[in-house]
Amino acid sequence: MGHSLRSSVMTAASPVTAERAAPVISPGPLVPVADFGPLDRAQGWVMSGVVAGLATVTRFLNLQSPTDAGTPIFDEKHYAPQAWQMLHNSGVEDNPGFGLVVHPPVGKQLISIGEAIFGYNGLGWRFTGALLGVIMIVVVARTVRRISRSTLVGGIAGVLLAADGVSFVTARTALLDGILTFFVVAAFGALMVDRDQVRERLHYALLEGRIAETPWGPRLGVRWWRFGAGVLLGLACATKWSGLYFVVFFVVMSLALDVAARRQYRVPRPWLGTLRRDLGPTAWAMLLIPPAVYLASYSMWFASETGVNRYEVGRSIGERAWYQPPDAIRSLWHYTYKAFEFHSGLTNAAGNHHPWESKPWTWPMSLRPVLYAIDQENVPGCGAASCVKAVMLVGTPAMWFIAVPVLLYAAWRMVVRRDWRYAVVLVGYCAGWLPWFADIDRQMYFFYAATMAPFLVMAIALICGDILYKPGQTAERSTLGLIAVCCYVALVVTNFAWLFPILTGMPISQATWHMEIWLPSWR
Repeated sequence: MGHSLRSSVMTAASPVTAERAAPVISPGPLVPVADFGPLDRAQGWVMSGVVAGLATVTRFLNLQSPTDAGTPIFDEKHYAPQAWQMLHNSGVEDNPGFGLVVHPPVGKQLISIGEAIFGYNGLGWRFTGALLGVIMIVVVARTVRRISRSTLVGGIAGVLLAADGVSFVTARTALLDGILTFFVVAAFGALMVDRDQVRERLHYALLEGRIAETPWGPRLGVRWWRFGAGVLLGLACATKWSGLYFVVFFVVMSLALDVAARRQYRVPRPWLGTLRRDLGPTAWAMLLIPPAVYLASYSMWFASETGVNRYEVGRSIGERAWYQPPDAIRSLWHYTYKAFEFHSGLTNAAGNHHPWESKPWTWPMSLRPVLYAIDQENVPGCGAASCVKAVMLVGTPAMWFIAVPVLLYAAWRMVVRRDWRYAVVLVGYCAGWLPWFADIDRQMYFFYAATMAPFLVMAIALICGDILYKPGQTAERSTLGLIAVCCYVALVVTNFAWLFPILTGMPISQATWHMEIWLPSWR
């Protein structure tokens, strides 16, 4: 009887025991949080206006100085006169006597706009670069605001970039690297808007029950921001060929973001969905549009009678066979090949050395800057017997000297924490840096690192955001974090102010000049 009683008790209790033993799995949110960008639009535009004002003051202050006795300095001597010739020759370079017509036309055509407005002087040939430098700072501020969801962090990014020596000098000299950087950063910003737009469309598809209609998910419609990124990347390539590096990196990044979006919104087969729905449109927008824009940039060259190498068919090129492209395309290919031949021949092995040359492993910390101009003879204006006026492209040490730990932290966040924000910033940084390791023998300069500067600033701004908005921190720790970030931003601005004389060619004493040179490699 006792046995049967125990059996009946166990039998009665078994459903409860089994229910308690079963693991409880929380279903989580049925719909991902509808987060498609910052919502404080008024504050965001106020921040953008303040950053734009700060950038305008720094970029345009005494922009016309210095010059080399009224002529351009450093490599401005190539691009300023070529732009001037384009201005007076229907947008075409026709003088092979320059000997260095080795870059596509867009950058020089943009420089010519300032020369058309202000004439052939320092303000004229630098105006466009300075204007694009101001716009780029605003684009960076708004892009960081978007990916961090914080207007404050976006403002920090804008202030830091305004106080970066590399971006500052690049914007104030008539070289092509600043224009290239603008187009690259603008394309990156467009892709970040595209990322949010994709999630917004998937969100509404989920609410409407269309996510699982097919294994690969819904179509996303026309993605105009991605199309715009393709146009901007085409303009980057039509400024300097190194824009092609960003085309490759950004295509991979865009597809990776598409896979992540389809996984987040529970598309049954996200990888297949990306291959079926997104690969073709991405290839069209970012692999076909850039070459089309590149060819379009040569439209005035195609229409010209005197453009360099315009009519090479029948001269250095044989007559066209039936299977070959039109003569104009063949002439452009010859023109392009001659430029490529020039660049590929600039190697150390061929005896091409420059006192301010540097290799890419020195760029992250700005270990070997570039001296654009220096005058130490009979220079007045500093209150000393002998003054120095110099322009040096050098990164603000408070940011560039910490680049290695910043990049390591960003990589840790990307790999361990799966933080997409740091991942996309690293993609942009590496696109401007890693490809240069493929040909170390080539003559290289630190100004090639101009494209790296905005992405370094983005990473630092995101770290500041992590300090400000660390989850679960007390009010006291939050206040300490705010103080730390404020002190760091103040340090960067102070560091920039200290370097300001050698970034702008202001007259300083020999003693001050020696104090400005922080490292032996800066000499």
